[in-house]
Amino acid sequence: MPHACKRWFGALLVLLAAMVLPSPAIAKQPERIVAIGDLHGDHAAWRAIAGGAGLVDAKGRWTGGKTVLVQTGDIADRGPDSLKIIRDLMRIEREAKRAGGRVVVLVGNHEAMMLTGDLRYVHPGEYAAFADKRSSDRRDDFYSANRAAIEAFYKTKDPALTPDAIRARWIADTPLGKLEHQAAWHPSGEIGRWIVERPAVARIGDTLFVHGGLSPAYASVPIDEINRRVAAALSARDMERSSIINDPTGPLWYRGLAGMTAETDAASPAPAVAPVPTLTVDQQLDQILTATGARRIAIGHTPLMSGVAATHGGKLVRLDSGNSRAYGGMPGYVEITAGGAVAHNVPRPPARPAP
Repeated sequence: MPHACKRWFGALLVLLAAMVLPSPAIAKQPERIVAIGDLHGDHAAWRAIAGGAGLVDAKGRWTGGKTVLVQTGDIADRGPDSLKIIRDLMRIEREAKRAGGRVVVLVGNHEAMMLTGDLRYVHPGEYAAFADKRSSDRRDDFYSANRAAIEAFYKTKDPALTPDAIRARWIADTPLGKLEHQAAWHPSGEIGRWIVERPAVARIGDTLFVHGGLSPAYASVPIDEINRRVAAALSARDMERSSIINDPTGPLWYRGLAGMTAETDAASPAPAVAPVPTLTVDQQLDQILTATGARRIAIGHTPLMSGVAATHGGKLVRLDSGNSRAYGGMPGYVEITAGGAVAHNVPRPPARPAP
């Protein structure tokens, strides 16, 4: 395909992705919102939280009626069962809609990492979940079709490697299911497309939801514009440090509302040290809420190991309580009604026996 055509086709894909992005806004205040933070591959914790909130039954079927569930991203990485959680969320999106409720899943920084090929935190179980009886043959076929490029890549690391040694290393680096995992998480793959269609920021009634937070740099940017830019960057697999999906002050990575004025974030593909906000947390919250007309903002991303909480006079809701066993925090959710935001803790389910 000529270079100009490739550019045109890529631009078309980005435009289409932005066009199919669902509206993240619910103008009328729902009677009940249940908000759940980072899950990081812990399906048992997800089911315990959703069951404790009355959203699903013992088989994971929607029982929440007209409740609006908001999950603020970071489903993937660190734990083995992200695919199970995603399958649950995809299914209850449909079930909730039929019951008059709604499921809103936001994009987290770890979803963006998956779509851009940053696999540093993938749990081996996440690859294994995609493996099937054809995975070994599929891997062999891939190696045969790409042998020259694979050998050239490994020789840049160690020119003395023999072809047999390169193949052995590549096999070790490519466990069964990894190729299928990467295909599914590509922007054109099943999960990648689903993620691109999810918002990064959602206004639901009088509450604003975002994975990381809104920094002063983004507080006045319209929600629809933020979501359009995130969808475009995900579709393009934008790895530039200045991209909205990599920016330490952007909605997926910002930690300033959690009180971190400067940080060294080993996970971030962006510059290691985030700019120091010139405003206090309360001043930032007032700026955001004034700009958006919201009453509170709910965030995940930065674990609050003591449990989910509403802080700063109820203006800030902290949803990441280390739900995943990988963190060992206190699972929980926040329930938002006309009376305000109330934190609920859930007992951690027992660890499943080792296989």
